[in-house]
Amino acid sequence: MNRFMKSINRVSLIQQIIVGLIIGIITALYFPSFAKELSLLGVLFVGALKGIAPVLVFFLVINAVSKHRSGQKTGMASVITLYLLGTFLSAALAVLVSWAFPTTLHLVTGAADAKAPEGIAEVMITLLKNVVDNPVHALMSANYIGILGWALLFGGALRKSSMTTKEIMESLAKAVTTVVAWIIRFAPLGIMGLVAESIATNGIEALVGYFHLLILLLGSMLFVALVINPLLVFLYIRRNPYPLVCKCLRESAIYAFFTRSSAANIPVNLDLAKRLKLNPDMYSVSIPLGATINMGGAAITITIMTLAAANTLNITIDVPTAILLSIIATIGACGASGVAGGSLLLIPLACSLFGISNDIAMQVVGVGFIIGVLQDSTETALNSSTDILFTATADYAKRGYHEDWN
Repeated sequence: MNRFMKSINRVSLIQQIIVGLIIGIITALYFPSFAKELSLLGVLFVGALKGIAPVLVFFLVINAVSKHRSGQKTGMASVITLYLLGTFLSAALAVLVSWAFPTTLHLVTGAADAKAPEGIAEVMITLLKNVVDNPVHALMSANYIGILGWALLFGGALRKSSMTTKEIMESLAKAVTTVVAWIIRFAPLGIMGLVAESIATNGIEALVGYFHLLILLLGSMLFVALVINPLLVFLYIRRNPYPLVCKCLRESAIYAFFTRSSAANIPVNLDLAKRLKLNPDMYSVSIPLGATINMGGAAITITIMTLAAANTLNITIDVPTAILLSIIATIGACGASGVAGGSLLLIPLACSLFGISNDIAMQVVGVGFIIGVLQDSTETALNSSTDILFTATADYAKRGYHEDWN
């Protein structure tokens, strides 16, 4: 048994995941009934990641803040700037793409039970309320804004504690990190179950009618990942950005695509940040914060879906209104995680800018649910991989260029 495990460990985790993907696809195509049974592996894997992520973030942030020395710079300002700039540029790109390739929708029902926020103010109020959520409830509900807020307070309170107390917190953080590493080792089995169940259940038939819309959404997200993000990285580090970009896509985006959960991908990103030798004071805060406010993929979804609705109704969009839409999409996307339903439920908010009724806007949300199997997966992959990419960029820009990316 030990010899078998050693032989498996000699194969890289990414190669194991690729094998799991192939097995999952073959199983879904030729043994669909068995593929649905394999979904249990995916459920367990995602559940384990989601379960450990809040605890991991809580103890990592407390540990990092409690050891933080006065006057020590973490580079968080640069990370937040990159997060907001990247999200805005994603929304602006989506506007240009929608103008260049206008699309119309065959509106459907299917989102009648969903409740969208009534305005930006509601989104921001929700975020503020999440900050002061009961800390136990924040951990139980994976409210990362609340978790970050309380962890920062507890960490600050422990800065003047004894070294023994700080060492205990560090040991707890290391123990939780070790558990995360154990869970990630099961990624090939988990992703095999996720892809098998997804293909067997959804197929591709439901997506054919929205092919043009999907191309716009996925193409825009790919352009951000391969052009806009690398350009921002280059402006900060003044070196070839693609080795770092490709590593983040390979080791973060793949997980996020199949788990379809930024929260579940937080442990993956934190593990990658550790292997990239980034500053723990920075990444222990920036990664969970990015899962909340770094939403370039969500901004693209909100903007393209809204402009598709406007085009369907023959509403003309001028340049000032397009800029305002980009700003609203940026602010709304930053608050998407604080709204049940994520980015899709912020579409009515953006549609209200053009006087589109809530009834029609919710039908657009229904279209989003149909294509969500690909749209949401790609959106999450872009959002989550950009968290670690921008964190690494800010850290390397502060400390100097680092070549050990492969």
